[in-house]
Amino acid sequence: MAIAADRKAEIMKEYATSEGDTGSAEVQVALLTEHIRNLTEHLKVHRKDFTTRRGLLTMVGQRSRILRYMRKKSPERYTRIVQRLGLRR
Repeated sequence: MAIAADRKAEIMKEYATSEGDTGSAEVQVALLTEHIRNLTEHLKVHRKDFTTRRGLLTMVGQRSRILRYMRKKSPERYTRIVQRLGLRR
C-alpha cells in the first residue's frame, strides 16, 4: 500500500527544512509515519497478513532509528517533529 504521489509530495513540502528537500530526517520520519498509519489500517481489516505485519515492524524500527539519531544530534528538531506528528515519546 504505497502512498499516493500527490500525498507524498504534500508531506515532503510540509516537513521540508529547505526548498527542494526530499531526504532530511524530518521528511523521512513524516513519510514513514504516513506509511505506518496506512499499513495499520490495512492490518485492522486483514489480520492474517503476516508479510505486511513484518514490513510494518521494519518501518517502525527504521523510524525509531531515525528519531534516535535526531534526538542525539538535534534535540529541538526531535521534539518539534514528535509534537507535529503526534508520536508518543
